[in-house]
Amino acid sequence: MARTVHRKSAESVFFLSALLALSVALLMLAVLVVEVFVDGFSQLDWQFLTHFPSRNPEDAGILSAWVGSVYLITLTVAFAVPLGVAAAIYFEEYARKNWFNTLMEMNIGTLAGVPSIIYGLLGLGLFVRTLNMGRSLLAGALTMALLVLPIIIITAREAIRAIPSSVQDAAFALGATRSQVIRTIILPLSFPGILTGIILALSRAIGETAPLIAIGALTYIAFLPDGLSSPFTALPIQIFNWVSRPQAGFHSNAAAAIIVLLTITLLLNAFAILLRNYFYRRIHAHLS
Repeated sequence: MARTVHRKSAESVFFLSALLALSVALLMLAVLVVEVFVDGFSQLDWQFLTHFPSRNPEDAGILSAWVGSVYLITLTVAFAVPLGVAAAIYFEEYARKNWFNTLMEMNIGTLAGVPSIIYGLLGLGLFVRTLNMGRSLLAGALTMALLVLPIIIITAREAIRAIPSSVQDAAFALGATRSQVIRTIILPLSFPGILTGIILALSRAIGETAPLIAIGALTYIAFLPDGLSSPFTALPIQIFNWVSRPQAGFHSNAAAAIIVLLTITLLLNAFAILLRNYFYRRIHAHLS
């Protein structure tokens, strides 16, 4: 009896400690968000969104930065999602249990926790210098794709693994081939979980600054990218540039750019969540 009371007390202490830590973190986040909105909301207007950066804080805008971020995240998803889903299908449906595949799985799990600056240095050495892509939009997108690829692979594997084996066994019993099972059962049923991984990947990629700095993304651009080989900038780079300036006007511009970046992130995540919920409802309707 005394041991049970002691265990319950320990659980209560642990729960209260976790709740306190979460409350402190959320409070700090709320303070930072409020401060950003107070400093930057007055700077938001149509001119700020449709003008290029300037050396004068009053005339500076983020057109090249937010367009570059949209291009960059679109290309990152286009490169990372097909490759990540294909790798997840291979490991779950085709890979044999041997030392090579085990080593690959361990490396993927390790790469998911590698600091982003390492991916930036890898992109600098591989894409920018070895493949002679320069400081291009393509080099930035490929670097960011490497950054988010482990996240997509891990979450896609978990989504595929969550499908009951009885569903696949029933399809095989009816004479379906493995490719047919993957195309008609595994991918549709796991697609909502895969979208969750894409949401996590987008949330990380759109706010990363270190890899873009490492590959040499420009901090001042007065034009829009006109192709994959064009130089580019992004909102995190523009924010970093303005925060490093001594003028108070640039700090307000940086706060306004942070608001735009948060808005783009929330809109992309909201679209992905709505899409995921739509497929969840379709799957439950078919299963019922």
